[in-house]
Amino acid sequence: MKRVSWMFSLALACGGSSGETDTGTGTSTSTDASETDATGSDTTTTTTGATDTPTSTAPTSTADPTTGEPPTTATTSTTTDPTGTSTTGAVDPPMSLADIVDGELELIADGHMFTEGPIWNPEGYLLYSDIPANTIFRWAEGEQPSAFITPSGNSNGLAFDAMGRLVAGEHGGRRISRRTIGDPDAETVVDEFEGQRLNSPNDLAIRSDGTIYFTDPPYGIQPNQQELDFQGVFRVDPQGQISLVADDFDRPNGIALSPDESLLYVADTNGEHVRVFTVEADGHAVGGEVFVDLQSDLPGNPDGMAVDAFGDLYVSGGGGVRVVTPDATVLGTIEVPEQVTNCKFGDPDGKALFITAQARVYRIRLKVAGA
Repeated sequence: MKRVSWMFSLALACGGSSGETDTGTGTSTSTDASETDATGSDTTTTTTGATDTPTSTAPTSTADPTTGEPPTTATTSTTTDPTGTSTTGAVDPPMSLADIVDGELELIADGHMFTEGPIWNPEGYLLYSDIPANTIFRWAEGEQPSAFITPSGNSNGLAFDAMGRLVAGEHGGRRISRRTIGDPDAETVVDEFEGQRLNSPNDLAIRSDGTIYFTDPPYGIQPNQQELDFQGVFRVDPQGQISLVADDFDRPNGIALSPDESLLYVADTNGEHVRVFTVEADGHAVGGEVFVDLQSDLPGNPDGMAVDAFGDLYVSGGGGVRVVTPDATVLGTIEVPEQVTNCKFGDPDGKALFITAQARVYRIRLKVAGA
């Protein structure tokens, strides 16, 4: 079915005063500063404010108000989730954001310093990094966010491998680390390339065979600490050997695999585009041409990314999260009232997008599931 491009946006009004977050109390006063080395973003942050408890807006139905039926632009199918609840989801590839969005933006966490790296644990909770706070936080439905791993090595991107171990890109440790949940210490997967220390591993994607792909910009270090003379994209094979995928990025950042793992997408933040590599059978990634240009005057450049079951790419930045089809058509933007840093799918049915946005974390329900 042919897709059509159509802009549909969601906005949530939220206000607050300006200041900084006290890591000891979890409260925040406002800051209006540009974060580069310490935060993992080189774009100017927007003013944020603290709230005592997470708040939400009521979900909005996208059904036809006359018939009560879902939009007819895509075929739908009713399924039953593990709780026995019937859910309706798109079967044909979505052709607009109306075929994707199934609710309104919900604030689930506030009062942080700079959030990144959301990842859903199949056991039913979300983990995400607060980079300057040196902490990985845990959030579950009906609960307040709580510190889960401290110190975290100033972790940024997070992922689970096939064995359920938590893999992290650490700014402070300048490494890719791995730990079994519950263990106090993490092991080093890689921390150097050809005898030189990595810059500050940022985001990562893990193939089903255990291959790790990660980006290595210099956001977490000072210029005089940089040993590599480039900002690279790397591959770590299942045996733990590191190899270079590309060294011609300005600021490699978000990274994601297509559902069939044949394509590797990498965002170049300063280039304001996403590049695509072909993943060969042995895990080597080749190519690297520009997949989609995402220049925008709105807050945020391309950063963290997620992929849905249809292969659509969800790219943070540019006023929220932009949804891009596998043929590089931009369907539109899920608007967020502040600069977005990353996004990942979650919830028990996989049909929620969790969005990190500096001091806050949001959730929005969708009609499609993550890859």
